[in-house]
Amino acid sequence: MRKMLAAVSRVLSGASQKPASRVLVASRNFANDATFEIKKCDLHRLEEGPPVTTVLTREDGLKYYRMMQTVRRMELKADQLYKQKIIRGFCHLCDGQEACCVGLEAGINPTDHLITAYRAHGFTFTRGLSVREILAELTGRKGGCAKGKGGSMHMYAKNFYGGNGIVGAQVPLGAGIALACKYNGKDEVCLTLYGDGAANQGQIFEAYNMAALWKLPCIFICENNRYGMGTSVERAAASTDYYKRGDFIPGLRVRTPVVGPGPRPRPRGPILMELQTYRYHGHSMSDPGVSYRTREEIQEVRSKSDPIMLLKDRMVNSNLASVEELKEIDVEVRKEIEDAAQFATADPEPPLEELGYHIYSSDPPFEVRGANQWIKFKSVS
Repeated sequence: MRKMLAAVSRVLSGASQKPASRVLVASRNFANDATFEIKKCDLHRLEEGPPVTTVLTREDGLKYYRMMQTVRRMELKADQLYKQKIIRGFCHLCDGQEACCVGLEAGINPTDHLITAYRAHGFTFTRGLSVREILAELTGRKGGCAKGKGGSMHMYAKNFYGGNGIVGAQVPLGAGIALACKYNGKDEVCLTLYGDGAANQGQIFEAYNMAALWKLPCIFICENNRYGMGTSVERAAASTDYYKRGDFIPGLRVRTPVVGPGPRPRPRGPILMELQTYRYHGHSMSDPGVSYRTREEIQEVRSKSDPIMLLKDRMVNSNLASVEELKEIDVEVRKEIEDAAQFATADPEPPLEELGYHIYSSDPPFEVRGANQWIKFKSVS
């Protein structure tokens, strides 16, 4: 738990790293690590919060920078493909919130579990899926992570349970995953994410209650991006201290998600985290995002609190990387995104006869009735 708190407090202070083979980079002596101060977290029912300093290594910093830049460029490419009508339907982008998915992943084990709402593309990537699989799913192609049948809100990976379209519905599911971890005696936790817009849902408080009664290894995480659809948190909630909403559950508010390694003690019961973040796009692609907030507000956040910019500045100023090296990463990421977009637009769509496939994971084939009794589809696991 402390590992994740330090992590989510260090990507703002960020897959694989390419070797620094260029003469310019190789000839420069970089620092191996640097120590950064972290803003103190607000606490609820906790005697001690995460450390107020953290150490970021050069290797980790470059890794987190590449991951956040990949998520940013992937979301901007999705915006472009949506406006070209190549991506259809619902599409919720997370650009601006990259530190949340990268920071949380840095603080957990691959065997831990994560479930979130419909703004899920970044978490899908950090949980291990490729940009090709994500963009192909967005365009409804066979090479997508859900074979083109899930779209923006329904992507899955090992120990990643979506992508859920119903507001707040993933929270009781996350508590159930945590119950399975405890029941099976596994040293694992479930990160259960929801937004500030879902924080007033009654089912969330029911999940809090059960998790506290049964001491489930569940970390409830509210991504507070200040707006639930087009309604500001001040207009939607009598109390905007979301980290205190668990009442009997300890909580903390993280103002600056940033990342790094450390010990990974497991929580002995549930805990609630509030991550203060911001989305640059509107709620979804159908929302221009400027009818309930000003363009000046968005630009101010971009200029003062952008997670990629903050990490870049801290790494360069601490001699963990050079501007030229980070620009090379930017070029590599853009090429990766362009290649993935080419695949996502050229890959074929799934054929109609596969409409009933993958209903169950390991059952023998059976028939599924179509729109009328004369139409039958075969279901293959």
